[in-house]
Amino acid sequence: MGDAAKRLLIVFHSRSGGTQALADAVIAGARDDEITGVDVRVLGAFEATADDVGACDALILGTAAHFGYMSGALKDLFDRVYLDLLEQTAGLPYALFVKASSDGDGAVRAVERIVTGLRWKAALPPVVVTGDVTPADLERCTELGATMAASLEAGLF
Repeated sequence: MGDAAKRLLIVFHSRSGGTQALADAVIAGARDDEITGVDVRVLGAFEATADDVGACDALILGTAAHFGYMSGALKDLFDRVYLDLLEQTAGLPYALFVKASSDGDGAVRAVERIVTGLRWKAALPPVVVTGDVTPADLERCTELGATMAASLEAGLF
């Protein structure tokens, strides 16, 4: 990929594997062979830094829902980068996927509160998977990744 490639960053955390399965589908969609103008980078939530987020053109966040909230790892990322990114990333397009045992709405609201403060813009509705991961859930996540990457490549954001 040349210097002109747009940068899509995928940051997620998975402890038990459900979010990992969704992330793998998102990554596969974003790396579709037909999308050639996007450099996809994948980092764990504990590894990602303010520089990583500041250098991307769009971002996909993935988290498990724990006790009606995002994972501690994703919250840790926001804690570490928020002040550094507050002015730098206004308008950053993002998407979100959540793996929940029974209810992912609290995790979605928690992420939305923080990204509202950062003035990021939701590019797509969040994908929330409740209960066991099904092939249809994986397809929705593949589509999320592909849509973000293709939209970025097309200059829609």
